[in-house]
Amino acid sequence: MPEQILSTFSVRRLEILNQDGAVDKALMPPLSEAEIRRMYEMMVLARIFDKRAVDLQREGRIGTYPPLTGQEASQVGSALALEPHDWVFPSFREMGVHLTLGYPIHQLFQYWSGDERGLITPDHLNIFPFCVAVGTQILHAVGAAMAARYQKDPVVAAAYFGDGATSKGDFHEGFNMAGLFKLPVVFICQNNQWAISIPVAGQTGSASLAQKALAYGFEGIQVDGNDVFAVYAATRQALEKARNGGGPTFIECLTYRMGDHTTADDAARYRPPQEVADWQDRDPILRLKRYLTTAGLFSDEYEQRVMAEATMLVDNGVETMEATPPPDPHDMFDHTCATLSPRQTGQRKGA
Repeated sequence: MPEQILSTFSVRRLEILNQDGAVDKALMPPLSEAEIRRMYEMMVLARIFDKRAVDLQREGRIGTYPPLTGQEASQVGSALALEPHDWVFPSFREMGVHLTLGYPIHQLFQYWSGDERGLITPDHLNIFPFCVAVGTQILHAVGAAMAARYQKDPVVAAAYFGDGATSKGDFHEGFNMAGLFKLPVVFICQNNQWAISIPVAGQTGSASLAQKALAYGFEGIQVDGNDVFAVYAATRQALEKARNGGGPTFIECLTYRMGDHTTADDAARYRPPQEVADWQDRDPILRLKRYLTTAGLFSDEYEQRVMAEATMLVDNGVETMEATPPPDPHDMFDHTCATLSPRQTGQRKGA
């Protein structure tokens, strides 16, 4: 039998912007002042959208909703690194990604109100529907990457998921195929520390999630998920590598879900209050605000304008969503089966 060689390994960890707003200039990606401000503006928009969505759910105006507050840097930073022609495969908490890429706000509210028309993605966006089934979008992204390879299409597929998805078979099957064929796909895991009520320590025996990529033959990198510069830099590098034939990358973004898993959950029943308080000090928006202030790019007037503009956009989205006539009941028949059975035909007539 051939001798098997076991080698040691290490996982690279990237942090550029610390909690005090200072950056490691040697690692800082080339971003203009306008691009950095856009990062801040999109993170604020995501947070205002998120708060409004929770309020709407509590008022009975939309259905169950999964809060994203605390994860804005992971979502905005990675989305801004994407090219318009890349394909995005989200889970169910990536509203910050959608907003950054220009997805209509009223459609996001439509979806969470139970109106499937909210997932009719505009033609200029390559975003697949929200995936509530945990982990299955990983396989979809790998399939799209394989198709791109066959068609010699220079695009990259980006799959978003949480730490809980790493326990699913879809995760391992997708990683195995991506590594075997060196496919142009980037896996972005928002490790927000809790998969509903299960902490990461109850999810895996690995020291990190990023190291799981090594078993499948490609790089895994762990980044500070509350550092928008680190997330952007890692995603940009991974996308370029994939686009140039270098194969996949797994990016583990260490972040924290400040709210409940969904509005049907009560995280206070299983999360220590001190843990939540500790992560509040690592707030990704506050961290970037400190950097902008030090760089002379921030003022009270700028902050107020950003807040006002984001609030107006969200208000308009809510107004448009609630002014939209309800869907035609016939749609449930017309868009499900190519040919209706006699029973379905009868049901359609009565709809």
